[in-house]
Amino acid sequence: MSNNSDIEVDPKVLANDDEDYESAGYNTSTQSLSSSINAFVFENGRRYHVYYGAEKNLLPNDETEQDRLDMHHEMMLLLLGGSLHKAPLNNPQKILDVGTGTGVWAIDMADRYPSAWVTGSDLSPIQPNWVPPNCNFEVDDAEKDWTHAEDTFDYVHARNLAQSITDWPKLTSEMFRCTKPGGYIELAELGCELYSDDGTLAPDNAFKRSYDLVNAEALPRIGRHGARLERMAAFLKMAGCVDITTSTYKQPYGLWPRDPRQKQIGAIAMLAMETGIEAYVMAAATRIMGMEAEEAQKLCAEAWKSCKNKNHHVYTNFYVVYGKKPMD
Repeated sequence: MSNNSDIEVDPKVLANDDEDYESAGYNTSTQSLSSSINAFVFENGRRYHVYYGAEKNLLPNDETEQDRLDMHHEMMLLLLGGSLHKAPLNNPQKILDVGTGTGVWAIDMADRYPSAWVTGSDLSPIQPNWVPPNCNFEVDDAEKDWTHAEDTFDYVHARNLAQSITDWPKLTSEMFRCTKPGGYIELAELGCELYSDDGTLAPDNAFKRSYDLVNAEALPRIGRHGARLERMAAFLKMAGCVDITTSTYKQPYGLWPRDPRQKQIGAIAMLAMETGIEAYVMAAATRIMGMEAEEAQKLCAEAWKSCKNKNHHVYTNFYVVYGKKPMD
């Protein structure tokens, strides 16, 4: 709802003739004015952001989670054979990373494309200060109307946002609007289900139960859904993209794969889940499902035990979908 009425001036601000706010008792330091952006809440021993509302992101943003995200980035590089993207980019000049997290992907892209200007946006200002000269970060809610001008970016990238997005059609519409004709939009997401090719994933597997609690029970209650390849492609098509290309990669958990690269991927994925299970489950279980913290923590412990069980040959899918904005 818009409000076009005049903004009333606080008379206390004008109580004296000085021009600066400090004389009226207001702290205008950068540290003070940015305090709302850096406001956090602690639950079950983890730190969560509250800027734009605590419900926007169910994952914590503390140092433990930042380490996991950076580890996850390395694993995804292995999944994609060392590539940071699948879209066929040709000397991009402006790149946007939506939901940049720790900013590690944006920083790597800035190094990979030194002639490009790379912007990363996220709800939480947890990105480092020391970055390449062609990289910057901004705090923003991707589901709100974007302030970027139409036809701004050569490439728009988003990775692992499914649990935080309620209105995908609006998000992909804004991505499309702000992409230059001939530019690309790419979505990369971990799937919302666990699989096994040899029947070692029992229905009552605790790791599976933790996955299902988040993706099949908690997220639908708040109007969100885990990532599925066909939905991702449909959102890009709905936005107006053409030449949509999809890829699926199996991401194992654990050291059980024979292939050395898959074994390395599985090892990193398992290590990430040591804190990742708690990161994904706790807020979803307690805030949305109403579980007691002790019950949720017990499920996390059982899920972690199952995840590192060498007899459970479990994997999930990693989906990458990209499309092109038509020249017309």
